[in-house]
Amino acid sequence: MSAHLEIPYNVDPRPDTGLYNGKLGVWLFLASEVMLFGALFSSLILIRTGAAKWPEGWKELHVFPATINTFVLIASSVFVVMAWANLRLRKPQVARMWILATLLCGFAFMGIKAYEYNLSFQHHHFPKTSNFFAIYFTMTGLHGLHVLGGMIVFAYFLTKGWSMYDHEPRRFTNRIEIVGLYWHFVDLVWIFLFPTLYLL
Repeated sequence: MSAHLEIPYNVDPRPDTGLYNGKLGVWLFLASEVMLFGALFSSLILIRTGAAKWPEGWKELHVFPATINTFVLIASSVFVVMAWANLRLRKPQVARMWILATLLCGFAFMGIKAYEYNLSFQHHHFPKTSNFFAIYFTMTGLHGLHVLGGMIVFAYFLTKGWSMYDHEPRRFTNRIEIVGLYWHFVDLVWIFLFPTLYLL
């Protein structure tokens, strides 16, 4: 018996689902994330419809930095697709630059979000201020933690995890695709958060 046992379907798709293991796993994980954020959006709708008066987000929040962050995340989604496409084309150094660009977008998003939070604190807006701000800080804070998680994974693949490409380029390409799917989900959540909280 061989001492090295390879787990099947890490690279090739499974015959029953048409997906390799990692991709199937991330779709299941994202399904749970949909339920998490779905519950928060449902809570927002219930609290808002039951409130006698609800603040207008575009008056209470800082729309301009949030708008910039929207474009930053949209750009980052394009960058991660470019990284995956260049890995498929066997252009690892070009792909590496696109992964770095995605990571830098993540840093930009977090920096702008910290600036926005600071503006809110200067105006004495805290989670305890009202239901509106409690929901705002909860949802944007949780989203920020998801952005941070994606950044950590990208940073890993740019550094220590890059060695996987030298030995298993197809598997590494799959891993970037998986992180990209997660990153697209995080971006999609923001696309819903931005108009719901800031514009309505």
